[in-house]
Amino acid sequence: MIAIASDHGGYRLKELIKKHLEERGDEYRDFGCHGLDSCDYPDYAGPAALAVASGECEKGIVVCTTGIGVSIIANKVKGIRCALCTDVTCARLTREHNDANVLAIGAGVIGENVAMDVVDTFLDTAFSGLEKHARRIGKIAAMESHE
Repeated sequence: MIAIASDHGGYRLKELIKKHLEERGDEYRDFGCHGLDSCDYPDYAGPAALAVASGECEKGIVVCTTGIGVSIIANKVKGIRCALCTDVTCARLTREHNDANVLAIGAGVIGENVAMDVVDTFLDTAFSGLEKHARRIGKIAAMESHE
């Protein structure tokens, strides 16, 4: 199950991504928003990230105009490694190296065709499992509990 969310700036792209996920045969849960009226991205990207962190959803996709706001809020959730990706290389490497579990996309920054390629790459790329990458992810997790 994939958690998906957007604010008004990412709504149209989110709807296209949902259609793309359906075509791929991927199940998703839409955390909103549900229209073009101005809204606050933390209200939608936050619950989507929480669903990934809890295990309710395996991965997440969050969308706003730049992808920055949704990535910031997603990364506030313990256990989330959200990466803002603008191309397939970033999407592939963040999965292979960082085991990112949430993808952030900027609807005003990336074209629709590239966005679908980024989504596919993010969802289809596995974590490399290399010790050096696992060690680094462990250090990220240690920072989450550091106060």
